[in-house]
Amino acid sequence: MKLASLVRVAALGSGLGAAAALSDAQAAKAGLSGYQGAWVLSGSNCAEIYSPASKGVSFKKPIDLFAPAFMVSGDRLRTPAASCRITSARPNGERQLLILNCANAVAANEVKVLMKIMPNGFLRRYYHEQDTAGIDYERCGR
Repeated sequence: MKLASLVRVAALGSGLGAAAALSDAQAAKAGLSGYQGAWVLSGSNCAEIYSPASKGVSFKKPIDLFAPAFMVSGDRLRTPAASCRITSARPNGERQLLILNCANAVAANEVKVLMKIMPNGFLRRYYHEQDTAGIDYERCGR
């Protein structure tokens, strides 16, 4: 699962507990406005991973725990297997460093993620600070 390195703890269980989502203004202030929405690994099919829901989209049932996808809503990042609260988003050169507190069915962990919104609208995720290639994700439903 390519998303496993995005949220290592994500491959074990499904989202636990949900904190109240930030308003759009609060998300923008926290530097998260460009990340809002549902994302899939570039080249993946959104319709195979997500289904319409009353407030946007949700992971299609049965949930594929290994789907290379995640959703950001307010200060929450959810994968098919974990729920994370974004506790910090700060610049790291041309990238953003997101600090996540993630939980799944068996563990909770702090995870650091480097991302950048690309000019073409894709989101590029980097595995570490020395990673110059990264992997691209496409936003679904735009």
